[in-house]
Amino acid sequence: MPIYDYRCAGCGRRASLYYQTFSAADSAEPSCPSCGSGELRRLVSRVSVLKSEESRLEDLADPSSFGDLDENDPKSMARWARKMGQELGEDMGDEFDEMVEQMEAGEMPDDGEGTEPEGDGLDDL
Repeated sequence: MPIYDYRCAGCGRRASLYYQTFSAADSAEPSCPSCGSGELRRLVSRVSVLKSEESRLEDLADPSSFGDLDENDPKSMARWARKMGQELGEDMGDEFDEMVEQMEAGEMPDDGEGTEPEGDGLDDL
């Protein structure tokens, strides 16, 4: 299903129009969904490539992807964490987002100390 992006000369807005077939897109006379103008200029769209999960994980494990990673810099770690989350294509949850936002602010997240009960758990035996 082809998707074409246009810029309206009338209102200046960007519009993405979906067509069922390429031939339908070729014969279409698109109009702006915002103002109704027919003066649309087609834009170059981003290309999306589908990858298997295995391929995505291989790309993430590539050592060249760690070139600009500084494990002592929270902002660098945040960029890396965001990239990993986007590459996995899954919602990592609110806790992940909060951790990344904290690192983007230049702070290292809480290391989890104090979240587990004290002792080794053997006292209860």
